[in-house]
Amino acid sequence: METYLKRRSELIAQDRALRPDHAIAKALSADEQKASEILRSIRASEDRTVWNGKLPVKHIHGPQQMFPGMEFLTARDSIVNTKLFDILSKMPKGGLLHAHLDATVRADVLLRLALEQPAMHVRMPSASLNASTLKTVLPEFRALPKNQWTTTGSITDAAYTPNTWVPIQNARSNFGAELGGSSGFDRWVIDALMIDPSEAYGTHNTTAKIWEKFQSTFSVSDGLIRFVPIWTQYVREFLLSSVEDGISYVEPRILFWFKYMVGEDGEENVPHRVWFQIYDRVLNEVKEELEKQGRDDEVIGSKIIYSTLRNVTCEELEWYLEDCLALKQEFPHLVAGFDLVGHEDSLKPLIYYAEPLLKFVERQKELGVHIPFIFHAGETIGDGGVADMNLYDAILMGTQRIGHGFSIAKHPRLMEICREKGICIEICPISNEVLRLTGSMPMHPLPAILNHGVHVALCSDDPSVFGNMGLSFDFFQVFVASEVNTIATLREFVWDSIRFSSLDDTEKQYAFAALERRWTVFVNHVLDTYGESFGLESQ
Repeated sequence: METYLKRRSELIAQDRALRPDHAIAKALSADEQKASEILRSIRASEDRTVWNGKLPVKHIHGPQQMFPGMEFLTARDSIVNTKLFDILSKMPKGGLLHAHLDATVRADVLLRLALEQPAMHVRMPSASLNASTLKTVLPEFRALPKNQWTTTGSITDAAYTPNTWVPIQNARSNFGAELGGSSGFDRWVIDALMIDPSEAYGTHNTTAKIWEKFQSTFSVSDGLIRFVPIWTQYVREFLLSSVEDGISYVEPRILFWFKYMVGEDGEENVPHRVWFQIYDRVLNEVKEELEKQGRDDEVIGSKIIYSTLRNVTCEELEWYLEDCLALKQEFPHLVAGFDLVGHEDSLKPLIYYAEPLLKFVERQKELGVHIPFIFHAGETIGDGGVADMNLYDAILMGTQRIGHGFSIAKHPRLMEICREKGICIEICPISNEVLRLTGSMPMHPLPAILNHGVHVALCSDDPSVFGNMGLSFDFFQVFVASEVNTIATLREFVWDSIRFSSLDDTEKQYAFAALERRWTVFVNHVLDTYGESFGLESQ
């Protein structure tokens, strides 16, 4: 038996030696090892007391048994009341490498910003709104030039004419009492900007259906966000809320599909270079504010991944690629890379764009700039379909990272290449679950990807739509879903988010030093708060 147990231990060790967190696990300090024991003990305790399967939780299909890593939208209220979530919310997260800017600020905050703008108007396509149509009739927003402002009093009045613009304050103040009045207006707008459990797990419980709802949220938010006064505050809110969750560096994907933003005058006349100027200015203001507060270590900075939709023609794509090149020349410190975004299962595959994309690589050489591809690929449950095949083209075209890469676990050679070439996968756990690629975290392919030695950065994708603001929720869902995960796993995710970022070597060196200081504070916090209870005080 002793020989068998030895062989068993050796086999387990050999298997886990491939994981990216293996080296860190062997090099943990004494305090980190104690903190890890505490986290694992709390996870085990809450597995029994919170996720024990004995306490049913309210679910669209009736009472459902709870378990670690279960459906996020159902479990969210339980998650925020756990000790483990409280601990992880205080953990430095490093970088957020995959998030779409137009879905990164809480829906209620975006609505508040809009209500402060007298130019903002709202309309709807139907003549009447009632309790049965609140979910299906979507508001459309637009900031209008002053000479087009209206005095229409209500959007719910029986005399309302479809597609008539109503000042947003009027629409809210005079929202039908039978629909909840002002608070009912707020609920109508916020519901249109988010996915709720009844949709994700009920009415829209397939990938195709949930993407319909998902895409509809952007049709509502676009008219709110793409207005310079709101966009300026929106960027600031995104940066500050990220810092509050322990994120010190962000690489948002900004969609440049629209060639102009609506300016303060209500005219659609603000070009992309001004978007960059505003982003750069707000970023520097936020950094200066935090530095004055002695919080230098909490903010490293930000770069932008230039993105457009994967439904353009090749000719149209060439315009965006040239635009990206021009912006890189003017803002070399801000442009991190280029991506094509949108529903992979229904839109054009990367191979369709091979010619202009390969030409783009040559154009960079001519101009002496470098804009790496950071492609979405493999965000699908398919096997061998166009979305799955995007993984091959992303890798062959030299992608620096892979956005989502959900289906890569089906391709051992591709995972081997990612391990050999250092291609990091931007895994968005909660996004994958809500968008119905997986039913829960224990079913997610992340462990298989890690066990093949592929590096991963945990990301939130579209947090304002899913309600997983920051990164704490994604870290929580991943940590509770696997008993292999330790503090070494968390640390590896954090460090990889900087290691595989678009920061240069000097910036990374500074970021790692700041992270090390903040990580020590975090470990000490865990020991000081819980160490005595477990007999594991810091030394």
